[in-house]
Amino acid sequence: MVSSNATSGQACPSIKPTSNGVFQGDNPLDFALPLAILQICLVIVVTRGLAFLLRPLRQPRVIAEIIGGILLGPSALGRSTGYLHAVFPKRSLTVLDTLANIGLIFFLFLAGLELDPKSLAQTGKKALAIAVAGISLPFAMGIGTSFILRLTISKDVNGTAFLVFMGVALSITAFPVLARILAELKLLTTDVGRMAMSAAAVNDVAAWILLALAISLSGSNTSPIISFWVFLSGCMFVICSFLIVPPIFKWMTKRCHEGEPVDEMHVCAALAAVLAAGFVTDAIGIHAMFGAFVIGILVPKEGPFAGALVEKVEDIVSGLFLPLYFVSSGLKTNVATIQGLQSWGLLVLVIFTACFGKIVGTFVVSISCKVPFRESLAMAFLMNTKGLVELIVLNIGKDRKVLNDETFSIMVLMALFTTFITTPLVTAVYKPARGVKMDGYKCRTIERKSSNADLRILACFHGSRNISSIINLLEVSRGVGKAGGLCVYALHLMELSERTSAILMVHKARRNGLPFWNRGQWSGSNLVVVAFDAFQQLSRVSVRPMTSISSMADMHEDICTTAERKRAAMIILPFHKQQRLDGSLETARTDFQLVNRRVLGDAPCSVGILVDRGLGGTTQVSASNVSYAITVLFFGGHDDREALAYGARMAEDPGVSLKVIRFLVKPEAGGEISGADMDDSPSTILRSLDEDFISEFKQKISRDDSVKFEEKSVGNAAETIDAIHELHHCNLFLVGRLPDGELASALSSSSDSPELGPVGGLLASSDIPTAASVLVVQQYNSQVSLDSASQIG
Repeated sequence: MVSSNATSGQACPSIKPTSNGVFQGDNPLDFALPLAILQICLVIVVTRGLAFLLRPLRQPRVIAEIIGGILLGPSALGRSTGYLHAVFPKRSLTVLDTLANIGLIFFLFLAGLELDPKSLAQTGKKALAIAVAGISLPFAMGIGTSFILRLTISKDVNGTAFLVFMGVALSITAFPVLARILAELKLLTTDVGRMAMSAAAVNDVAAWILLALAISLSGSNTSPIISFWVFLSGCMFVICSFLIVPPIFKWMTKRCHEGEPVDEMHVCAALAAVLAAGFVTDAIGIHAMFGAFVIGILVPKEGPFAGALVEKVEDIVSGLFLPLYFVSSGLKTNVATIQGLQSWGLLVLVIFTACFGKIVGTFVVSISCKVPFRESLAMAFLMNTKGLVELIVLNIGKDRKVLNDETFSIMVLMALFTTFITTPLVTAVYKPARGVKMDGYKCRTIERKSSNADLRILACFHGSRNISSIINLLEVSRGVGKAGGLCVYALHLMELSERTSAILMVHKARRNGLPFWNRGQWSGSNLVVVAFDAFQQLSRVSVRPMTSISSMADMHEDICTTAERKRAAMIILPFHKQQRLDGSLETARTDFQLVNRRVLGDAPCSVGILVDRGLGGTTQVSASNVSYAITVLFFGGHDDREALAYGARMAEDPGVSLKVIRFLVKPEAGGEISGADMDDSPSTILRSLDEDFISEFKQKISRDDSVKFEEKSVGNAAETIDAIHELHHCNLFLVGRLPDGELASALSSSSDSPELGPVGGLLASSDIPTAASVLVVQQYNSQVSLDSASQIG
């Protein structure tokens, strides 16, 4: 009995959960909880710091996490035994690995949510052929490589399991990592992106099946009968899950209604099902993550239920628990075990074999399927992506004693290298046509000679908060009479992140073109699209909802490319500040300001920035109830003429009263400046263009009582500001971004929003007490040369 207790004491880890504190003489690092907290914090700081440093290289975050795990392990910092024994002592590894595997279970559940069985069933013949080639050739070459490794550094391993593990490790394509690389490179909606995603999805499922086979062969019991029963039980689990689980989840999904919170009981039941499935597959002997992955695949992708599950799970899993898995892997990776010419030669051999099998197999089949050369080469490089799935395979192999320390380190470096080179290689060989000049794209401004052409507006928004104001602005932009119709492209701008929900959105949106079209698929599940559908039905307007998912650094490219392809005359952007309850404006995100500035610099058409103060209230105003007072402040120049042209179109709506205020310099204040102008000076030519435009405008409104034109003479900036103060009782101001003339120059100040210009910045500031929204307009190519300026009128 004594010996039994002693044995039991040795088996249990001699580490208590919490300490009594440093003041009572306890070292927190000798206890499980404070040590785990320190480990998690250290991992987050290192991996996120590396991700920030690698962001300019456009590398997926998994690269930073793999490198961070290696740096924290014995390959770098772990060379200091003091650090290793203090921060990652052996007694803490059980707790660390348990937390890491809990994170892995739920991550694989999220990975299953990313895969849609319906899309797998619709995989085209080309993608299927590419997937088969991308698995079979690398698998065969992996088996060939395993014979060389067994003769050199892996002599005492289970031969059959080692062959299968090496084949699986070399044939894997990391589906989640590939999706993020494609989205980062904006290739998701190209033919290459679609084919790569479909092939990678098939590859992913096949890899999990092969991995299950490898695990069943790698048990401590070498009897083939045991391996057969393990694999057969795994197949029976999958079959039973496909028969039992979907009806239950469909019942839960039907009870979850859009716009209402998902019942907590349903979420708890789903998460409990994930853990239960993990327990069953672990009991079978094929790792708990398989059960979680199967449950994730079986969750219905339609409706709010899947989104609610992702929202509840993803942040804590990907932010806290999953990085521990990379550290757990890094602690097993010791680059120092790769010593001598033979070991480094084997590393080169494994990398060459992995790349050669994937790239050549995919390339040859792509060419045989008549895919163009560059697309075939890009596809081959993309399918060579490894990532977390690769690490899972390698860690299981290490835990099952199929891979020794040296082989494990070689394989981890191979996975790191192949994933790292994917982005630069694809960028080098394949650049889809972007920003191509569109033939017949002439109407790039609202100011135009013919008013009978359709007005195309690209209205951008970040969320549902500004929807009603944008729709109310578009309602009065319809125009009536001789003016052409209005075509609106409603572009929902979403930031691409490493979150699973962002990739789920990509999967839903990538079917119909760049930036990611949706024609009716979201009408029942997206409040934004519902709002625009209602606007389209109530108004004589063509509305096409679209979604752009990209990083903040590239979002302006999506906006400008979409405007080019849709031949938009104006892009409307939301201001980066939002109105608070007290009426003041607060910054939502400074990133949005940078996006707006980049669009102003690169836009292929006119641009308007809407400073929203609740135009029309918080609800959509129908055409019959429109009643707006709109004021145009005209100083002169291209941008002001564009603002006035837009205002003139709005004035065609019977519910709009338009007031145009033209600011002139008093003769005594501006006589010296005016007298200095030469007949052919730029200011004289621009003033002539303004006079012609104003004269034509006066003729058009001569019989329209809803439009009032007034000229105000002011002598300095103070008088101009006082005059604007008197005009604050309106619903909307229309101003040019960079008006010409000495008055506008006098208004220039050190505003924190230079994208609004001097007048727009003044109206958006607290200096003007107004509740009116402001639309700041920049005319396309406003920074024209003198020669082209004479041709615009």
